[in-house]
Amino acid sequence: MFPKRNGLIIWFQDMKNTRVLEKYGMVHYVSKKMDYAVLYVFEDKMEEIQHKLMKLPFVTGVEPSYRKHLKTTYDGNIADKTKFFVF
Repeated sequence: MFPKRNGLIIWFQDMKNTRVLEKYGMVHYVSKKMDYAVLYVFEDKMEEIQHKLMKLPFVTGVEPSYRKHLKTTYDGNIADKTKFFVF
């Protein structure tokens, strides 16, 4: 149905060159303070794009996003701790 996508975290030196990342995938988020961007790419082309991004002169590091490995379903059985605090 829909092709699977995965995120790449791209660390860079300068904010000026972040527009170049748009030709490799969908730029989801760019942090001005910490100098990184989140880029979503198709899962089958991820390794190839990762190598291409590392060759860019302004990129200092590329790592895959670990979001798909995290548990995103939560239980509703957590106790309410606000009743223990005295205001």
